[in-house]
Amino acid sequence: MRLAALADTHLRAGVEGLPGSVLEVLRGCDGILHAGDLVSGAVLGGLRALGPVHAVLGNNDHELRGVLPEALEVVLAGVPLAMVHDSGPARGRPGRMARRFPGARIVVFGHSHVPLDEVGLGGQLLFNPGSPTQRRSQPVATFGILRLEAGEVAERAILPV
Repeated sequence: MRLAALADTHLRAGVEGLPGSVLEVLRGCDGILHAGDLVSGAVLGGLRALGPVHAVLGNNDHELRGVLPEALEVVLAGVPLAMVHDSGPARGRPGRMARRFPGARIVVFGHSHVPLDEVGLGGQLLFNPGSPTQRRSQPVATFGILRLEAGEVAERAILPV
């Protein structure tokens, strides 16, 4: 199962505001993960038109309150995966995520716009795809790819836009 991971898109009009390279990858994936700050229902609808979506509520998702959960835990291709928008400060993050999502092999999060792909406590993968639309202090805008097979993370990457 090939998944595209997004966070912090901050778009109002719809997915047309995503870079073309990102849209191309989304169309070729089996599913889309969005770790919050979609900002509008138009973006959620546009993503759903491209494929199955798992998304959580971000701090700027006022329009999506009551539509998206604040946190989500799912099993995809046999891999327990959790999502939350804000994982808190970098200091102490591995312990916080392990306590909050003890059964998750992967925790996908956003909020900081800072891409991160690191192994936390007990081998838990902490994955922030960054933002494909607002790079902030980062050198480039980014998004992520996860390939899950038979209960394992077969591939993971943070890609520049």
